[in-house]
Amino acid sequence: MKKQLLPLTLAGLLSANIMPIQAFEVGDLMVRAGLTNVAPDDSSSNVFVGGADLGVGVNVGNNTQLGLNFVYFVTDKLAVELLAATPFSHDIGLNTVGALGNTKHLPPTLSANYYLADDASAFQPYVGVGLNYTVFFDESFTAANKAAGFSDLSLDDSFGLSAQIGMDYKLDKNWLINASARWISIDTEASFDLNGSQGKVDVTIDPMVYTVSVGYKF
Repeated sequence: MKKQLLPLTLAGLLSANIMPIQAFEVGDLMVRAGLTNVAPDDSSSNVFVGGADLGVGVNVGNNTQLGLNFVYFVTDKLAVELLAATPFSHDIGLNTVGALGNTKHLPPTLSANYYLADDASAFQPYVGVGLNYTVFFDESFTAANKAAGFSDLSLDDSFGLSAQIGMDYKLDKNWLINASARWISIDTEASFDLNGSQGKVDVTIDPMVYTVSVGYKF
């Protein structure tokens, strides 16, 4: 009987000393930092100059920057998240023609995320929806296009919806790793001047935004 009690006692002592990873709770604040890639699923109207259709559209390139997330838990399952980042820089090209110019943007996005797993699980998947406001700035043409008479490039700011899936994996009660993929609705009108004639093109960017980061829960 004593031989049977010893392993049972040891098992009980070990389990008592293993601390479970703390679940997310109301009032928790989490900060994440890592790499964020913006990959546009772009399309556009044709470029018009002085009312004339040039018969060609534009495209927008990818870019990766430092991404930051700030998360606050409203309940044990529901969190509010703010996506921020260092400015993204995107090349703009004329379809079948070549490089046109460049723009920078900031895409702050406020989301409500719902966590799906049991509180005791280290793996915490979530889904979220939100609102995005994209600010474009530092728009410019390439030197060759400036020499050809292009100037005054400007992109309108954009307001739209976003949706995402993601997961946090708890390493301990404070540290975690995160991965997420989100879609953002971004539409803008680009206007410019070409040798005194006004030009414009409507652009749908609608990027997929991928983030891999490390987080800390306070």
